[in-house]
Amino acid sequence: IVEDIVSSMAATKTRSSSFSRNISVASTPQIPGLKCGPNGTIFVSSGIPDLDKILGGGFPLGSLVMVMEDIEAPHHMLLLRNFMSQGLVHNQPLLYASPSSEPRSFLGTLPSPVLSKDDKSRDHDPEQEKGLRIAWQYRKYFGEHQQNMEGQRDGKPEYCTDFDLRKPLERRFLSGQRIDCVSLAGSPSLDTFRDRCSTFLAQLPRYDGNLTSAGRIAVQSFYAPQCEYSNREWEMLSFIRSLKSMVRYSNAVAVITFPPSLVSPSFSKRWQHLADTLLSVKAIPDEDKELANLLTGYNDMVGLLNVHKVAHFNTQVALRIFCCALGILFAMVLFIGVSVIE
Repeated sequence: IVEDIVSSMAATKTRSSSFSRNISVASTPQIPGLKCGPNGTIFVSSGIPDLDKILGGGFPLGSLVMVMEDIEAPHHMLLLRNFMSQGLVHNQPLLYASPSSEPRSFLGTLPSPVLSKDDKSRDHDPEQEKGLRIAWQYRKYFGEHQQNMEGQRDGKPEYCTDFDLRKPLERRFLSGQRIDCVSLAGSPSLDTFRDRCSTFLAQLPRYDGNLTSAGRIAVQSFYAPQCEYSNREWEMLSFIRSLKSMVRYSNAVAVITFPPSLVSPSFSKRWQHLADTLLSVKAIPDEDKELANLLTGYNDMVGLLNVHKVAHFNTQVALRIFCCALGILFAMVLFIGVSVIE
């Protein structure tokens, strides 16, 4: 009897410590779109399978991701579109903010999954992949028999889906969803947007003991000139700090893109320091002979993706040690290729 009681208590005990979330581990794997990581970390997918592998599983819940844009190319939009589409495919709440006067029209540009969620099997052929993928020269470091983050289970959507940039997301993914779109154009301050974020994240409390879904916040071109607050750098810095604090205590991930060339160097460094995961994108020159000789498939690549910082939740390992190892393996430079571009 004593053994049965102890076994029952161990099975129902909620994992709780200073380095892990107060969430039932047994129930988490049943939730579509979420993935368990080491030390109680829970991930959501970036929408790009290869990037998820590089980051150790995806974006951790409660993290702030910042993407530095290249003003000469809109490659950051590819990352943002895949991130948003992946959440909508998994029926996750979405808050999207844009300097556009009609941000909801951006939803019509989101890519569609390559396979429908009703497909039960998949013949993985790299030659037939469509969408955004990352090609790097160090695949051997991962090994051939990695844990598969793709594929469907019991007819449920994949954790990370391949997307076809030529096809828009089907309306069924946009109907009945908890989608909130905010226009930042002409906003004199960020108080209203801060309140919208607070209301959105209040629906996704972190320590409620019953994780049923995860939310996503996507902010496009935060420092856009058409926003009236763009000359108030201290106010924007305060907003990012506030958003990071709110996201940390919720079951959500926030992704912010911004053009670092428009921000003063000192504030750009402060913004980068606040990010849990820091990425940057850069266009590849039309004719770069050095890169052409170095890389296989150079003609199919459209830009560079740099990983500057990786979130290190629920661990005592120093960030600089992990980044150093990452730099050795990938030289901190990863390459974006869009297979649908002919």
